[in-house]
Parts: sequence; structure tokens; C-alpha cells
Amino acid sequence: MKAVILAAGYATRMAQLTMNQSKPLINVAGKPIIEYILDKIKEVHKVDKIFIVTNHRFYDHFRVWLNNYNFPQKITLVDDGTISNDTRLGAIGDLRFTLDEQEIDDDLMLIAGDNLFQFSLSKLHGFFQEKKSSVMALCDLKEKEKLANKFGVAEIDANNRIINFEEKPARPKSTLCATVCYILKKEDVKLLGELFNSPQIPDNIGDTISFLISKTAVYGFPFAESWIDIGSPEQLKEAEEFYQHEH
Repeated sequence: MKAVILAAGYATRMAQLTMNQSKPLINVAGKPIIEYILDKIKEVHKVDKIFIVTNHRFYDHFRVWLNNYNFPQKITLVDDGTISNDTRLGAIGDLRFTLDEQEIDDDLMLIAGDNLFQFSLSKLHGFFQEKKSSVMALCDLKEKEKLANKFGVAEIDANNRIINFEEKPARPKSTLCATVCYILKKEDVKLLGELFNSPQIPDNIGDTISFLISKTAVYGFPFAESWIDIGSPEQLKEAEEFYQHEH
């Protein structure tokens, strides 16, 4: 299994903090966000190679970080060649670029580089093996109002199969918030070729799930542990306070 961490965005909503550094390299409680993610990936022994896709503007920042970071699995940095938010490839474009450039032909763990989460990726992988299908981690926020206009929302049936997925709906149909923590079967990664070759590639990574559930079974893995999607200075502060308390 290969892992891809999406870290090529320009985080314009956090411009003062991210003008000169990539969001996944911001420190939370003394440690870069991306290292928390890598600590979680380390739990899954099936992952034999990790790819971090970033942009050209921050590629050297990641290179300097990686040169000083000791990690048991092989990490490859992928430069998507873009230098500004106006020229960005978008999350799906970066996924396509990485799959093509690195010739990835394997089951795929896909994680956003600004996710901080407490649930176990080992358990997500166990769920993937149990279902023999692609899976995504879902954070149950308990109240629909917390999801409205903010997050992707999934509905699941009694067997945890995802039966509906909407990107940032005004009126969410469930309390299950989509996180960008997926494990995709090799066959489903190949299916995405049809989405990649559509006339207009959508920008939201959740559109990969919308596409796949129209073609095959994808299952949701609800978890109750902490999850913070760091999209604003307020969420960064929340993460800082949480992880300082944890340690």
C-alpha cells in the first residue's frame, strides 16, 4: 500500500501564517502538523512508501524539513510545479499528478496534510480489510448545524456503506462529517481515471467519493475521537490547546 499526503495548497484563509510556509509545516505544540499525520501512518505496516505532494513554492521548505526528519518508511517529495494559488492544480489535480508521475499502481491511503486526528489509522485499515472495499473516515459531529456549509457530509446504511455524499450542504442529512482520510482499493484508484479525464476536473477531493459511490461500494468508518481540520487561525489555536493538554 502507498500513502499520499496532500500538501500543495496555498491556505489563503490563513495568509498571515502561510505566506512564507506551507500549512502542514506549521508547528502545533512544538511539532509540525505533518509529523502528527506521519506518526499515524506509521501504525499501518502495509504502507511501504509515502508520497508528500507539495507545490514548487514550498518544495525546498519540505526538503529541508525532510533532511532533518527521521522516519522508518521511505518518504518521497513530489513537486507539482505550481507557484501560486491562481495556478494550483487543486486536490484532485495533485492526486492525478502524483499517481501519474510516480506510477502508483497499488492500494492507496490518501490524507489531507492539514488534518489532525486522534483515531487509529490501523483500525481504519482493519475496516478496509474487513469490507474489502474503499473506505473513508467519518467524524460524527453529533449536531447537523455544525456541518452546514462547512464540510462534506456522508450518509451510511446499516452496513456502513455510503449511500449519499454532499459537499458543504446548507441542510446536512446526517451528522457524519467527511474527513480526507481514505483508503482506496487499487481497482478504485484506476476507476478514478474516468473522473480525471472529464472535461472539467472538480476541485474538491470529496468529489472522488461522490464519483466512486456511483460506480462501486465505498464504506464509512465513523469515529468519535478528536478531529481538527485546520482551515483558520482559530482552528490552529484549538489544535494548539488540545495537543498541549494531551502532552
